[in-house]
Amino acid sequence: MKSIDFEDLRSSFKGEIFEDKVMRTLYATDASAYREFPLGVVFPNDRHDIEQLISFANKHKTTLIPRTAGTSLAGQVVGNGIIVDVSKTFTQILEVNEEESWVRLQPAVVRDELNMFLKPKGLFFGPETSTANRAMVGGMVGNNSCGSNSVVYGSARDHLIEVQGYLSDGSFVTFKDISKENFTNKISEIKSKSTISLEDKVYLNAFETLSSKEVQDEIRDQFPKRTISRRNTGYAIDELLETEVFNENSTEKFNFCKLIAGSEGTLMFITEMKLHLNPLPPKFQGVVAVHCETIDDSLKANLIALKYKPSAVELMDHYILECTKANKEQMANRFFVEGDPGALLCVEISRDSIEEVNKLAAEMEAEMRAAGYGYHFPILFGDDIKKCWTLRKAGLGLLSNLPGDEKAVAVIEDTAVDVYDLPEFIREFNEILTKNNMYSVHYAHASTGELHLRPIINLKTQEGKGQFRLIAEEISTLVKKYKGSLSGEHGDGRLRGEFIKQQIGEKNYALIKDLKKTWDPNNVFNANKIVDTPPMDEFLRYSAGQVTPNFETMFRFKDQDILQHAEQCNGSGDCRKSHLSGGTMCPSYMATKSEKDTTRARANILRETLTQSDKLNRFDSKEIKEVLDLCLVCKACKSECPSNVDMAKLKMEFMYQYQKENGVPLRSKMIGNYPKMSALASYIPWAYNFVFKNAPLRKIANTVVGFHPDRTMPLLSDTTLRAWFKKSYGTKAGNGKRKVFLFIDEFTNFNDVEIGKKAVDLLLKLGYSIEVPNHVDSGRSYLSKGMLDEAKVLADKNVSLLSGLINENTPLLGVEPSAILTFRDEYPELVSAELADKAVELSKNVLMLDEFLAKEMDAKRIDNSKFKAEKRLIKLHGHCQQKAVASMVPTKKMLSLPKGYDVQLIPSGCCGMAGSFGYEKEHYDISMKIGELVLFPTVRQQPEEVIIAAPGTSCRHQIHDGTGKHAKHPIEILWEALA
Repeated sequence: MKSIDFEDLRSSFKGEIFEDKVMRTLYATDASAYREFPLGVVFPNDRHDIEQLISFANKHKTTLIPRTAGTSLAGQVVGNGIIVDVSKTFTQILEVNEEESWVRLQPAVVRDELNMFLKPKGLFFGPETSTANRAMVGGMVGNNSCGSNSVVYGSARDHLIEVQGYLSDGSFVTFKDISKENFTNKISEIKSKSTISLEDKVYLNAFETLSSKEVQDEIRDQFPKRTISRRNTGYAIDELLETEVFNENSTEKFNFCKLIAGSEGTLMFITEMKLHLNPLPPKFQGVVAVHCETIDDSLKANLIALKYKPSAVELMDHYILECTKANKEQMANRFFVEGDPGALLCVEISRDSIEEVNKLAAEMEAEMRAAGYGYHFPILFGDDIKKCWTLRKAGLGLLSNLPGDEKAVAVIEDTAVDVYDLPEFIREFNEILTKNNMYSVHYAHASTGELHLRPIINLKTQEGKGQFRLIAEEISTLVKKYKGSLSGEHGDGRLRGEFIKQQIGEKNYALIKDLKKTWDPNNVFNANKIVDTPPMDEFLRYSAGQVTPNFETMFRFKDQDILQHAEQCNGSGDCRKSHLSGGTMCPSYMATKSEKDTTRARANILRETLTQSDKLNRFDSKEIKEVLDLCLVCKACKSECPSNVDMAKLKMEFMYQYQKENGVPLRSKMIGNYPKMSALASYIPWAYNFVFKNAPLRKIANTVVGFHPDRTMPLLSDTTLRAWFKKSYGTKAGNGKRKVFLFIDEFTNFNDVEIGKKAVDLLLKLGYSIEVPNHVDSGRSYLSKGMLDEAKVLADKNVSLLSGLINENTPLLGVEPSAILTFRDEYPELVSAELADKAVELSKNVLMLDEFLAKEMDAKRIDNSKFKAEKRLIKLHGHCQQKAVASMVPTKKMLSLPKGYDVQLIPSGCCGMAGSFGYEKEHYDISMKIGELVLFPTVRQQPEEVIIAAPGTSCRHQIHDGTGKHAKHPIEILWEALA
């Protein structure tokens, strides 16, 4: 592999330059099947830095690979060049013209965030990819992205009015509409010059090439049908041909934007764009979820759906729907699915009134039923539509969530044909798969003749690698037969570049090679994409026949080993969404906006190191430790990642394995043994509290143990909850109709005793009897520091002690989410194998107090008669683990029990504390930055009478330190509401 010396660039470069192994590893892949190490990764600060990079690349004969969110599926941003990541700096929306409906912006503006900004102005940018909450507009233009609503709004190319940026010689250019007259004058002027610029050359090349009648005929004969709206095969010279300069029947102005869109950063480096905007869509939408018996029925029903002018028609096959059954978040989104349809055809109808939507939906259903297509036609409105589309969009990640090494591979997933050819095309497509003993999933954009079709292949085998090439070759031939486009929206990149010659013919391929040579003679921009690509089965992420050792781990990873679990990450980048999009994953990325701090990066470094390391203990890696450092173990990825990559579990296992080789640091031992240390300190709580109530003494003590001096510390109560309960009640309290067992966790026992007392009193006053069973600590603090041997001892003991007692009628209840949910989350996969079944059974009846009381409300055993009736507003911040493993719905339901209580969830993601993370001196600043994203500002702006609620002890502490306000446990609030 060649290397490069960045020293002469550093002196004048304002941005960041990385050439270390870690960063190069993290940028060696995107969301495709490819992997190739770049020479370095740079983050330009401004346009001047881009100029410097282009000069540097020309001098050193290397290539620049522009990158935004890095979710490309065809390997567009993978290569042995310099990755130029603009996602952190080129993020400005520069100007909006409401009268003329356009926006001027930089390439790293996130599509959904752009539309949030535009919504108050009554405008939006129409093309919508499934990755819209992290996809950046520059990447969408590079790929000519479309999305689910392209039947109405077309592709990025249809909206690109103007681009500014740099050509490969470093000259700054602007491309926009040119009339036929001005174009003709421009060519005459160029021809009269003795020396012409690179900009002149590209205009002259277009004129001389496309003016030839023979060339025109060849393009029109060989390029995909123009009735296909999704055409991304090669460079779009067919689009330039149909402008008024070359087609006397056209009124469309010549504009190089048509060529730049879909050029994948191979022709110029864009620094600014001007986009056409649409008015906001009609106010009322309904989605008819047509349940079909077969894929063929759904494709024929699609032709009926198109008669009703839908705004989108999306398809999900039975395989996608099966995958959603195993995903906690998506299970809730499939509420409308009845039975096991062979395919769902989801038809979105947008109109100005709900009556019109219903009328068209009924007419469409009647026509489909008469034709024999569909057996169930539920119509969804409001938030239910979002759930449906989330289900569809999650398909990409869910497909990688298969146990073992077989995966649904992006290889022929982007074919587009005329929509009326689609049923026959898919029939032949499936015949080819059957002939090759393969099968495929089908999903996505039926309305525009494109289905995303992914065959199941094991690329770690020689046979799988052969299938990868074979199916690409055969489907390329099939697409050519239908005069379709091999790429509808995902681009050619290095995956489809090899087949462009077949798709558009040798003469046209020679034209686009010449075009690339004219624009970029030194291959400065994203070399070997679209043209002159390596064979499509080289530089794959997995090596055929690769062998990795069996990993002996403390956690069980279901039907996988730890490497396969990390490999579930397919690079779709859901972890790159910002706090504006909601959700929790990934809090550290939301704060830093650095790829290094994504769940994807952590999975990548694990995969790379566990696959390639030559160490006996492959976990003995400072590189993995560095990248996993800012993982807060918040658990959000467990539910929000569509691939179900549980990075918290992976980090705990890694720390355990790493520490076997390197020892457990003293601070980690202290944190892990926090319950034991608290038990000792509880004999003299006054002494402990004297130190940590006194700011100067606390700062000294914090510094000694490695905590940040500004972080306040939780104090000890005068007694423990266990001691208070035993003194007050013995082992049992109350004689209610129903008995519950109370788990006294280590945090409530020592620090939050008053909350524990109120929990006991609340249950008693609501008519329950309480027993504190014989149990040990939850092990949460050990788990957080990778001390899995110690945690496993506690898990085994708790399961052994409690599994005979706990059942549906006598559940185990807990106050602190992180502790009680350990029974449901980690225990089943951590306990000794002989206890695994018992742990699973026990976990079904272990509940947060909130969950139990919400269930009792549903069973009509609790009502609001025992509570005050008064108007109170509660702002509720959810605990990360509760959101990931359980739900915030029961907490909100429980707090709404008193009449007049209005409970509003704060859309705050992670608070930033995450157990000990926010205490540690090196993590304090990032912890507070996470809090400042949403939580702190929301809490600060609340009037004094508003109640702030937070179930987690860490969350309450973080709110105190970040805002000075006191947050209450929901149980406290309900106790205070007792009449």
